[in-house]
Amino acid sequence: MAVRAAVLPAVGAQLEITDVELPDPGPGQVRVRLAAAGVCHSDLSLSNGTMRVPVPAVLGHEGAGTVMSVGEGVTHVSPGAPVVLNWAPSCGSCHACSLGEVWLCANALNGAADVYARTADGTDLHPGLNVAAFAEETVVAASCVLPLPEGVPLVDAALLGCAVLTGYGAVHHSAKVRAGETVAVFGVGGVGLATLQSARIAGASRIIAVDVSPAKEELARAAGATDFVLASDTTAREIRALTGKQGVDVAVECAGRAVSIRAAWDSTRRGGRTTVVGIGGKDEQVTFNALEIFHWGRTLSGCVYGNTDPARDLPVLAEHVRAGRLDLSALVTERIALEGIPAAFENMLAGKGGRALVVF
Repeated sequence: MAVRAAVLPAVGAQLEITDVELPDPGPGQVRVRLAAAGVCHSDLSLSNGTMRVPVPAVLGHEGAGTVMSVGEGVTHVSPGAPVVLNWAPSCGSCHACSLGEVWLCANALNGAADVYARTADGTDLHPGLNVAAFAEETVVAASCVLPLPEGVPLVDAALLGCAVLTGYGAVHHSAKVRAGETVAVFGVGGVGLATLQSARIAGASRIIAVDVSPAKEELARAAGATDFVLASDTTAREIRALTGKQGVDVAVECAGRAVSIRAAWDSTRRGGRTTVVGIGGKDEQVTFNALEIFHWGRTLSGCVYGNTDPARDLPVLAEHVRAGRLDLSALVTERIALEGIPAAFENMLAGKGGRALVVF
């Protein structure tokens, strides 16, 4: 069956909106009709080669939809069920999984090397980060499908698959923000907005949003920011001024740039925690001297997929949505058709908006 999809023909090339031929689901596979897919900065990183995946590929790793059919052996979902796609399923048997650190699973992205569909001329296609959500329908491994809890709108639920899990996990699992603490969030894109909301849910007393664009202030404050700082050479100094000259207890960096990682570190109080969520390139070098590492006693940590276990955390997020504590629609700055993805990439490069949502 032919479906429309956004195909990346080669690293650095423009996405092509074209028909692809999807097979029926085989054993252990599920076919999903997409309701929506989020356009994430990670997709841009895949297209420009910052992160490597086999090409040609159908990108898109943040999506939700309805099960159309299942292959032999699939029992946890059935046709008609609403589901969220999980782009990084854990294998359950590698060293990281044995430690309970499923977000670091050594085999999570093995599926990206598979051939999952073909173009009309017979060219093999790979499924980007496992799930190929930039398409009307997709066929994925059963482990990439999570039942959507009741009470969450299916279209908005697409954001749970990456932005919200990452932002929520950065606050609650990686940085472990406690009620009353102060938090700074660097980068007010989709993940940054989810991080701001999560800091509010955690009970942070002061939440400072930082971005290069002054147009992001309204979005940031709507998500829970108490203060907004325009990124500059004096960012750390301004944040310390807002926190009694101490610095914040926790800084979360969501941009993946050396300058903002360094600013986040400099904005953190002595003994505080700096968590890096953003995915930067190899050329983004961050330097520290040995004396400051000793003197400041700060913790600097990376954060993969929010250090989350999606199967465990998805029901928790759904409860926050149902209770009105988490507003998924507030993370979306534009709703677009499949053909709008290339323009959404350009907006991300220009630092505009929060999250574009492809609605099918």
